[in-house]
Amino acid sequence: MHTELERAFDLTGRTAVVTGAASGIGRQACITFAQAGADIVLTDVAESGLRATAGAVRALGRAATAVPADVTDRAAVDGVARAALDGHGRIDVWANVAGVIRYGPIVDTPEEELDLVLDVNLKGTYWGCAAAARAMTARKAGSIINVASTGMDTATPGISCYAMSKAAVATLTRTLAAEVGPHGVRANTVAPGWVPTGMTERYWVGDDGTVDEAKREQIFADRAAHTPLRTIGEPSDIAWAMLYLAADASRFVTGQVLRANGGASMA
Repeated sequence: MHTELERAFDLTGRTAVVTGAASGIGRQACITFAQAGADIVLTDVAESGLRATAGAVRALGRAATAVPADVTDRAAVDGVARAALDGHGRIDVWANVAGVIRYGPIVDTPEEELDLVLDVNLKGTYWGCAAAARAMTARKAGSIINVASTGMDTATPGISCYAMSKAAVATLTRTLAAEVGPHGVRANTVAPGWVPTGMTERYWVGDDGTVDEAKREQIFADRAAHTPLRTIGEPSDIAWAMLYLAADASRFVTGQVLRANGGASMA
């Protein structure tokens, strides 16, 4: 591979913080960043999954610092930033991946469900952005990556809380990019399409953990049919997009939404 191309995607010597790291897209982002050479500070409320992801990162020869934390708690998020700075002396990449979804029509949504989705998806991202921005503007370098969703682009009944929170994340990112850009820091959003993760497997995994293979195949086929590429994505597809935004390859990109969704939300 050409040396210049390698450098453009190389994260060697850098430290990446990833929230929501115990599973799904967050876990894959940790692994992909580590494959690119980064040391990882990872956080989640699911401690067993967090330890498993940390082990996967270490198996790649990179340092992994697991910090259990609830992103809705500002002090806890600031603690993750301190752990990164104390342990590694720098934060080069911060990926806000932690998220939850709740289903139901607007007229029947309990207030506690609305609060939960906004607290995790929006407030948790907000605190992550603030912690990352403080550390990065001091060094005049860094990349903040927020995770939205194709759900913000399409009117899908039953996911109002989730879609609203993700649309807000995209707007938050643009404002952040304007604030931190003069300090050499970039901020962008990845908006994934439908990918199989713990958040989506509820459709084919029963309460007892059994997998309905026929239902899974049907759901995959239905989802693929709604994209121009006629396929569904995988967590790795989203992690590759995040790597681009984390690395020097995107040094001239900020305030943008990268829709990794197979074309599902094209107008």
